[in-house]
Amino acid sequence: MIPGFGIDPWWMVVAKAVAIFVFLILTPLIAILAERKVMARMQMRIGPNRVGPGGMLQSLADGVKLALKEGIVPKGVDKPIYLLAPVIAAVPAFMAFAVIPFGPEVSILGHRTPLQLTDFPVGVLYILAVTSVGVYGIVLAGWASGSTYPLLGGLRSTAQVISYEIAMGLSFTAVFLYAGTMSTSGIVAAQSNTWYIFLLFPSFLIYLTSMVGETNRAPFDLPEAEGELVGGFHTEYSSLNFAMFMLAEYVNMVTVSALATTLFLGGWHAPFPISLWDGANSGWWPVLWFTLKVWAFLFVFIWLRATLPRLRYDQFMNLGWKVLIPISLVWIVLVATVRAFRIEGYGSFAVALVVVSAVAAALVALFFWRRSRRRPETDTPTAGTELGRSAPFDPFAGGFPVPPMPDQTLSTPEKERSDA
Repeated sequence: MIPGFGIDPWWMVVAKAVAIFVFLILTPLIAILAERKVMARMQMRIGPNRVGPGGMLQSLADGVKLALKEGIVPKGVDKPIYLLAPVIAAVPAFMAFAVIPFGPEVSILGHRTPLQLTDFPVGVLYILAVTSVGVYGIVLAGWASGSTYPLLGGLRSTAQVISYEIAMGLSFTAVFLYAGTMSTSGIVAAQSNTWYIFLLFPSFLIYLTSMVGETNRAPFDLPEAEGELVGGFHTEYSSLNFAMFMLAEYVNMVTVSALATTLFLGGWHAPFPISLWDGANSGWWPVLWFTLKVWAFLFVFIWLRATLPRLRYDQFMNLGWKVLIPISLVWIVLVATVRAFRIEGYGSFAVALVVVSAVAAALVALFFWRRSRRRPETDTPTAGTELGRSAPFDPFAGGFPVPPMPDQTLSTPEKERSDA
């Protein structure tokens, strides 16, 4: 048993569970409003401003509206599984928070207790196992709906979770190797001096990408792609059943953000220079630092949705299998080598991780800087084309059939192929 856990009185356990539940209910309500407000600001719109002061009660109004809507169950569905699927999708998101540390030991009504429901030696693996169960709700929802498009959305989600669970698990492996534990409280304690975002930055980038794919959020929201799947796996759902899928999505966002905070941003430890204050990491202050870090990740989710277009499905799969997983494997070998040297007493080799992380951060910054400096393509005619007439267009040049734009003409072989 990990010291400090398993010795709380029953009322303390109930109080912690209720506090976590309330936190996971209130945070999505605020996040939905914040998402609509921030996206409106980024896209030069007004956003919700009617319900309550400045639109602050919009999320509550949306919840009441969904609750009062008629729950329509289409004919031909597998009713028991159809009704159970939203529950399967939502419950694991709440269960995963049981091992997330909010803060250090505090005194509550005379009892010393850590601000964490429970922990055990494989706490992070528990989170992976529980969150992977949530995809069954999505798959079963698509299958039980008795419709083609929800089924395709459920199958997409299955492939998506399989590919990105692997990359996510490999990013965790580097943390386990360096911290020497799989316990969430132990990982936070190991970051008391240096956060792992500085030592394991490639793992952080891989996890950041994987957590967006895991939660089916833009630009990876392919199971809900309205363009080709109407609404994806929840097309046939309405009222509270649909609300549970929406709640599961936002609770999963909070869960993966809290896990990223725990593994890479020092958990509840105060950031520099606040950490120079002696009382920054004691009492109830760490709860504030933890919450602010989680909201920083939630803002990244909103930022990505407001700015990036949806990926094509083959691009999404290629990113997971051909980029993230190979890089993760190479990085794990490097971290394992440094870990072995540390065990033998050569602690200076840890500098290699800092150097590689700094190089990776510089390459990412250079990539985004070059993208921001790229000039948009002009509409001037290219060489070999006449004014008002476009060059021949090959729809299979990229390996996938792409329809021509209104000012493009098919090349002769492709035109013969299409005519045939």
